Amino acid sequence: MNKTVNINLAGIFFHIDEDAYQKLQRYLDAIKRSFTDSQGRSEILADIEARIAELFNERVTHDKQVISIKEVEDVISIMGQPEDYLVDDEIFEDEPIAQPRTKSVKKLYRDTSNSYIAGVASGMGHYLGLDAIWIRLIWVLFALGSIGTFILIYILFWILVPEAVTTAEKLTMTGEPVNISNIEKNIKKGFEDISDTVKNVDYEKYGSKVKSSSKSFFDTIGEILMFFLKLFAKFIGFILVVIGAVTIFGLLISLLSLGSSSFFNPWWMDYADAVNTTGLPIWLGSLLIFFSVGIPFFFVLYLGLKILINNLKSIGKIAKFTLLGVWLISIIAAFTFGAKLTSDHALESIITKKATLTYNTTDTLRIKMVMNSKFDRINHRSNDFKIAYNENDQKVIVSRDIKLVIRSTKDSIASIHIEKESKGPNYLEAKNYAEKISYSYTINNNDLLLDSYLLTDYNNKYREQNIQIIVYIPEGTYVNLNRNTRSFLHYERSPDNIVSYDNANHTLKILKDAIDCLNCKDLEVVEKDDNDNIDLNINDENGSLKINNEGVSIKNDNVDIQIGNNGVKAKSSEVNVDINENGINITTDTDN
Repeated sequence: MNKTVNINLAGIFFHIDEDAYQKLQRYLDAIKRSFTDSQGRSEILADIEARIAELFNERVTHDKQVISIKEVEDVISIMGQPEDYLVDDEIFEDEPIAQPRTKSVKKLYRDTSNSYIAGVASGMGHYLGLDAIWIRLIWVLFALGSIGTFILIYILFWILVPEAVTTAEKLTMTGEPVNISNIEKNIKKGFEDISDTVKNVDYEKYGSKVKSSSKSFFDTIGEILMFFLKLFAKFIGFILVVIGAVTIFGLLISLLSLGSSSFFNPWWMDYADAVNTTGLPIWLGSLLIFFSVGIPFFFVLYLGLKILINNLKSIGKIAKFTLLGVWLISIIAAFTFGAKLTSDHALESIITKKATLTYNTTDTLRIKMVMNSKFDRINHRSNDFKIAYNENDQKVIVSRDIKLVIRSTKDSIASIHIEKESKGPNYLEAKNYAEKISYSYTINNNDLLLDSYLLTDYNNKYREQNIQIIVYIPEGTYVNLNRNTRSFLHYERSPDNIVSYDNANHTLKILKDAIDCLNCKDLEVVEKDDNDNIDLNINDENGSLKINNEGVSIKNDNVDIQIGNNGVKAKSSEVNVDINENGINITTDTDN
């Protein structure tokens, strides 16, 4: 039965067999003797112990595993053996067993000792075996060519790729084996670099100008590229500062305007309140948005300042963690209220009001949309809404989200179905809001007058309320839809909707799930906007006539005439006429 020893190696605890512990102790003592007079002895020994602890940690699969003499020998074979360890026959009873040299493995780290921003390019240069200057140049070209996408990729590398801090990590970054010899060489090189720097400062301060003339051409090119890279980095920092500052300023203005408006209540706040079904005060919602969006952009601003100002002081851990906590609270609160707002529009409900239409079916039924100038002066369908006051000076929500559908029926009596739709957090509440929609129509002789708007009380909030009007007209009778119904009609015809927007302003005979247009003659008049721009298209057996914003086009079997901004062109089977700013050109078939 072997005794087990607990050891602390580079801050990590291990359980080790007593024989293995003695061999490890002799190995470490031999290493210490080898570096008795070495410069940086303590740093070398600390890095060697850290590397040994790392190798042990790779071989330990659970906390209670005991390190045996085999694991110690494996580590010794990787780390190598100091000269005293090889020749001291009194320390060891057996000679060290020669082990095959372990193959070095490169890992990607950030090299901050040779960095301009974060050491990403320098670390990739070590990993790929290229000079860092070419990697930096590639980053710049990609950043410019991708319109800034590679800047975000660089930031991700900055965040995700670890920095090479320890000697072992720096050796792994360059692909060198992490053993005693390389650790010693790396640390001594660091001391030599510091010593050279001190010497240059003390004795060669004024001789640098003479030496600079002997620099090679490529060194000069490298310095020029470095200058532009630094300049580009400063430009990126400036862009980040501008983006962060403008965003925070805009959020601050929004916060002040929305926050103060919650107390002064200007007219436009009615619209924000109408869509706010959560009950959250507007000022509190604007504050949550300010923190949720503003804090990340504050760090964008801070990052830009760090790039521009090399010795910019840190804001401190307390401030960073405080901002992080405020941001997390704001995000959670904003997500909660956003989920509540979404749930208030989760389900929809439709209620239908039915009524018969009494009129003289031997005459044509005329359907027209009617507006109310008190609520709106535009008789055109849209999905938006507005806030207005009714005859009793009560605040109401006005919407023109109305669809008109025409269907045929075998009954001798026409009817109208008003389908009111609203959304809510559940079916019953949605139904309740749908019932509170106010809509009117009148039938006067053969004139069916439909309101072009719907109303609901302001306290009901905007819940995407809309109406679909379905008019059932007996087969064999006639109907004429006023031109102002065009925007309220569907674009396509179907058995469930036999009239489309292009059938407006025509007399239609109702057939079974179809219509017969009595005065169409393939005539189409399309109203493009409220400025009375039209598109006239007439087609019959004799030819076609088109009039639109581009000009006039007349075609038949004998002639093709085009009149537009570029002049007049007429073409027949025998003569071609072209009239434009250059004059008149007439050609005939004999000219060809």
